[in-house]
Amino acid sequence: MPRRAKETEQAVAEAAPLDAARAAAGAVAPSKNDPLVGELRRRGLLPLLVLHFLGGGPSYGNQLMERVSGVTGGLVAVNPNTMYPLLRSLEARGLIAGEWEHPERRSRRFYRLTEDGEAELERMTGEIAPYLDAVARSVELIRTEILP
Repeated sequence: MPRRAKETEQAVAEAAPLDAARAAAGAVAPSKNDPLVGELRRRGLLPLLVLHFLGGGPSYGNQLMERVSGVTGGLVAVNPNTMYPLLRSLEARGLIAGEWEHPERRSRRFYRLTEDGEAELERMTGEIAPYLDAVARSVELIRTEILP
């Protein structure tokens, strides 16, 4: 085995698992079993946020990932392996339309909301709003109870 490959293999073997590294750094990574985030994901929060952001104007994948993280305070972390299949799925369903920034070469793909996407955004918003209201009430009750 070449020296460099052996060094890489050894470094990987010695590295802490990702969850342990996050914990050591003080990061709290919500799991899919997290009652708040897990239920929000099951209720379609990520597609809803993507449609919502695109309702404000065209955007591209990395921009959408940053906006999701920003609006959720990092509670919902999205990676390219989640975002880009979602964008392709929304595009295939006719809810968004994408076009290359520079059609003559692969560049950033900007997405915009379609009329069908606007209707779906409205439907999804109405569906998730009662749940978000319930979560907000619960969090406020907890805050009131434990904070002076």
